[in-house]
Amino acid sequence: MFVSYKWLENYVDLSGVTPEDLAEKITRSGIEVEGVERIGEEIKNVVVGHVLECEPHPDADKLNKCQVDVGEGEPVQIICGAPNVAKGQKVAVAKVGAVLPGNFKIKKAKLRGEASHGMICSLQELGVEGKLVPKEHAEGIYVFSDDAEVGRDAVELLNLDDAILELGLTPNRSDCLSMLGVAYEVAAILDREVKLPEVNGAEGNEKASDYITVNVEAKEDNPLYGAKIIKNVKVGPSPMWMQNALIAAGIRPHNNVVDITNYILLEYGQPLHAFDYDRLGSKEILVRRAKDGETFVTLDDAERTLSSSQLVITNGKEPVALAGVMGGANSEVQHDTTTVLLEAAYFTGAIVRGASKDHGLRSEASTRFEKGVDPDRVLKAGERAAELMAEYAGGEVLEGTVLFDELSVEPAVVEITLEKINSSLGTSITVEEVKDIFRRLQFEVSVDGTTITVTAPTRRGDITIPEDLLEEVARLFGYDNLPLTLPKGESTPGGLNNHQLKRRTVRRYLEGAGLLQAITYSLTNDDKATKYALHLKEPVRLLMPMSEERSNLRLSIIPQLLEVVSYNKARQNDSLAFYEVGSVFLKEDGEELPSEEEHIAGALTGLWHMHPWQGEKKAVDFYVAKGILEGLFEELGVTEAVSFRQAAVDGLHPGRTAEILLGDEVIGMIGAIHPEVEKDLDLNETYVFELKAKPVFHYEKPALSYSPIPRHPSITRDIALVVDTEVKAGELKSVIKEAGGKLLKEVSVFDLYEGEHMEPGKKSLAFSLKYFDPAKTLTDEEVVKVHDGVLAAVKEKAGAELRG
Repeated sequence: MFVSYKWLENYVDLSGVTPEDLAEKITRSGIEVEGVERIGEEIKNVVVGHVLECEPHPDADKLNKCQVDVGEGEPVQIICGAPNVAKGQKVAVAKVGAVLPGNFKIKKAKLRGEASHGMICSLQELGVEGKLVPKEHAEGIYVFSDDAEVGRDAVELLNLDDAILELGLTPNRSDCLSMLGVAYEVAAILDREVKLPEVNGAEGNEKASDYITVNVEAKEDNPLYGAKIIKNVKVGPSPMWMQNALIAAGIRPHNNVVDITNYILLEYGQPLHAFDYDRLGSKEILVRRAKDGETFVTLDDAERTLSSSQLVITNGKEPVALAGVMGGANSEVQHDTTTVLLEAAYFTGAIVRGASKDHGLRSEASTRFEKGVDPDRVLKAGERAAELMAEYAGGEVLEGTVLFDELSVEPAVVEITLEKINSSLGTSITVEEVKDIFRRLQFEVSVDGTTITVTAPTRRGDITIPEDLLEEVARLFGYDNLPLTLPKGESTPGGLNNHQLKRRTVRRYLEGAGLLQAITYSLTNDDKATKYALHLKEPVRLLMPMSEERSNLRLSIIPQLLEVVSYNKARQNDSLAFYEVGSVFLKEDGEELPSEEEHIAGALTGLWHMHPWQGEKKAVDFYVAKGILEGLFEELGVTEAVSFRQAAVDGLHPGRTAEILLGDEVIGMIGAIHPEVEKDLDLNETYVFELKAKPVFHYEKPALSYSPIPRHPSITRDIALVVDTEVKAGELKSVIKEAGGKLLKEVSVFDLYEGEHMEPGKKSLAFSLKYFDPAKTLTDEEVVKVHDGVLAAVKEKAGAELRG
């Protein structure tokens, strides 16, 4: 909302308050003033001039040589290129030495051999936006009325010395979408009176009811409709002060009739509409819902196809206006209009909002109807507009308003206690101070014991509950005056829950291990949606995807990480390690929406370590990736419960892939990208892993226990076992640990041999076994007994033979 400081002075005494001071006070009272603009602040030495003579330039077809009286005795010669300049006009003249917006200085000049002492200005050259300039002056200079005083300051006459306050209104403060609403607000802030416009209501002898009838079918959508008739109207330019007010508010002047309706819209916050009575085509106004498929041409000459969800004003047969949004071209006020039907109505916000949205028509009128107009001002605004048309368009207002009225809106009555006010604000305000605040707001207030009852006027539709009154008291009392107090009572220290703590642990460990965090899109295409999914589900496709590449919610993070690796490799980054903790989306059968599951994923390629000075290089391989995960599991305290099992996964290398199990549950996978996929993505050998976060994070970590440094020595035995090539080292390790019992503390694989000295179909696996008893020193006999049991177990369960 743009508020003219000079216009506001008509309603509130602003003496002693500068525009900047006022902006600060309004902002501190709860409505943000986003800026204060002074359009003509830079303009100097621009006056009203009278064109005494105007003749074509002798050496230029598009220039005119003018003799202009600027109120300084002798006229000055000015060369002007405006197509509408003519003898007898009163115009804005920038004299020699004048300064225009943009620090443009006017100097003496010669144009095609003729001296020019100044410049005749258009409104655009004086800083007015082109879209706000009246159409008749849009392509040339601005022409004042004949009564403009020669030599007078043109900036003052055009109101360009005004200050415009831009209010950033929240949706609940629609009352300030009018100058009177802002006036009430400012008057409350400054504790001054509001001067309302006087409406005398002079009317002619004829009755408006003889010219028009009003019927409303859609009573819920339009509970109040008033029509006034103004005869003998002469359509022409509106007075300069009105044009200035409209331009200051960001509305382009058109003619006196239309400008008056726009002026009242800004003044009262009540949209009005003027119909050409003679073009209406009947003596009836019928308000109804539109018919599905019904067509109608609006004022912008666009044909609109209507629906039954929209409200129209008709002449009994065809639409003449889309209610609350825009009038029709078939009843538009034009230069030859002599009789005006003036509409003042109350339309519900929902019906106007729907039509505005359906047709993409957002207007000043629709904005106000959507947010809610003051029902008490509807007919008053119509009376005020009719009076202005009589004064500035020479019209005769017929007696009475033809009315349909089933609107019943009572002022809101809200109760609050002084205790609630003070306990909520931390203040010690007295009842008298509270009453004084509501007096300034012009709210009726009564006090019964500790209860304060407030009757809010209909212009303040945002006042409905005690908290609204609390806000009014706080902002008028002054937010800066509220006492500073510390919270009382017990406080709870902040902290991370278990899930957050584990997620942070994962991030810190992986970054410490040398991986960089990646954050990728949760959206992917049809081809990648199901790749590398731990649980294959039907992918969730978006109803309105921004592109086919981002049309599905992902089931795995790995495809996006491979995109990151491919992107970086294409830019000569060959050694890469990324991780991501993100969400995948799994939709169960019969469910409308997918569930969101957090996963941990990584991708590694190139060199893991490189020490040129020592001549050492270590490429990423399966065991690097597995070692990173084992370190992570150690950090999270789940090592004992995690195991790896060889597996086949589509898109991963068949011999370098394993499932990750937590107990008996498969929670993830790790492996090398299949060579064909690497070729398609132009990747080097790349390893990936992905696992579900929830099972790992929620695993019951065993309590930490302390074991003293052993006083007794351990005994180590190394064995090499010959087994079938299909036998896994992990299986053998499990058999050994089970057979070793309490004395066997550690089992580790340290060698694998498959070669020419090995029987076909066989391999040798070497294990190191550590025996230890914390209570005593073991004897050879005790160790041999347990060790022989181990050898017997591996032979029986895995067919393993001790290698000679």
